[in-house]
Amino acid sequence: MPDSQPQPPPSPSGSSSSSSSGSSSSSPSGRAEGASLLLCGARLADGRAVDVRLGGGRIEAVGTAGSLSAGGARARGARLDLGGYLLLPAPVEPHAHADTALSADDEGPVSYDIQDVRRRATEAALLQLGHGATALRAHVRVGDVPGLGTLAAVLRAQRALRGFTELTTVAMPRVLTGVAGADGLAMLRDAMKMGASVVGGCPDLDPDPTGYVQAVLDVASEHGCPVDLHTDATDPARLSRLAAMAGGLRPGVTLAPCGGLGRLPAEVASRTADQLAAAGVAVVCLPQGGCGGVDRRGTAPVRLLRAAGVRVAAGSGALRDVSNPVGRGDPLEAAYLLASRYGLRPEEAYDAVSASARAVLGLPEVRVEAGFPAELLAVRGERLAGALSLAYSRIVVHRGRVVARTSAVREYCDTAASAELGLPRQGRGQLS
Repeated sequence: MPDSQPQPPPSPSGSSSSSSSGSSSSSPSGRAEGASLLLCGARLADGRAVDVRLGGGRIEAVGTAGSLSAGGARARGARLDLGGYLLLPAPVEPHAHADTALSADDEGPVSYDIQDVRRRATEAALLQLGHGATALRAHVRVGDVPGLGTLAAVLRAQRALRGFTELTTVAMPRVLTGVAGADGLAMLRDAMKMGASVVGGCPDLDPDPTGYVQAVLDVASEHGCPVDLHTDATDPARLSRLAAMAGGLRPGVTLAPCGGLGRLPAEVASRTADQLAAAGVAVVCLPQGGCGGVDRRGTAPVRLLRAAGVRVAAGSGALRDVSNPVGRGDPLEAAYLLASRYGLRPEEAYDAVSASARAVLGLPEVRVEAGFPAELLAVRGERLAGALSLAYSRIVVHRGRVVARTSAVREYCDTAASAELGLPRQGRGQLS
């Protein structure tokens, strides 16, 4: 089942679509955002078979299968048969690296040429959209070699992707303290004026980690924006200070990937988790692997953090760059790993890439109920555990429109027994 390359979005004046065996990203089918779309015969996680009507970027109605497609004026409009699909709130990607994504195969050092970064960031976002992520937070390095060019490139990709996915950017300076940090601090403030949405960085790399955190919090307070910091979380005293400094900051503080927490003595890790929970600090773990600038070993102790009351989301981290040359950027794989390797129930694991991840990004809640945003993922399968295991065919809905489709067909051929045995085949629903 070969993968096709993500296609860049069309210009605003046109539309296109594509589908193939493998992964494909298509344009929003040309329909206006307010147009009606009826999803027929989908199965929900609780086992119910339903019809779901979308309009105006929201879910208008949910009824038993067949009830909304029986006829009448309200039943008109495009329809999508989702028989055999599980319908879920769409996942989001809370931790991406758009400026270095898809650079693993490049010869020599990573190119920070604006056109190269824009192209990679666009392709990476479309790839993750094809997996189901209708929003993503991209960490972008500023200062040093790339200056503000990488941020400018990712912001250009952000504008081109409107209507396909919601891309927000985190400005990540390297050093913020001392004489060397003065330029980084000025660059960070310039990055926020350019359009970065979140203040970030890696205090572990600064000679004065506490001073770095204070500088980040100060800039975030100036702009009224969230904070998202990289740390391996190996120093419990430093985490305690960070929790004390960040407590009560709105709209919130997120740490990732915090793999070092899992290597601390149990009582120390538990006490630190309690402090993070009390401060309202969220943690994004990276079960698929780490990312540049932090220790890659291990994953944050998700069960311990959840038990303490910390909001835990899961991200993908590096996407085929030097930190992880085989990264997939697939939120369902992150959920699969949380369930298979770290003992979360499938529902808890999927929450980490959907509801909890949306909360970390400050996005509105999504449920498959009337009145909620039409941010949905249809996955071939009947139950969540099976979907996390074999999530080949997917249909992605953003703002009430189908924006990506991945179709996988598996056939067992060249055997006389295939027809008699009724061997399994995966297909895809069709718009009509």
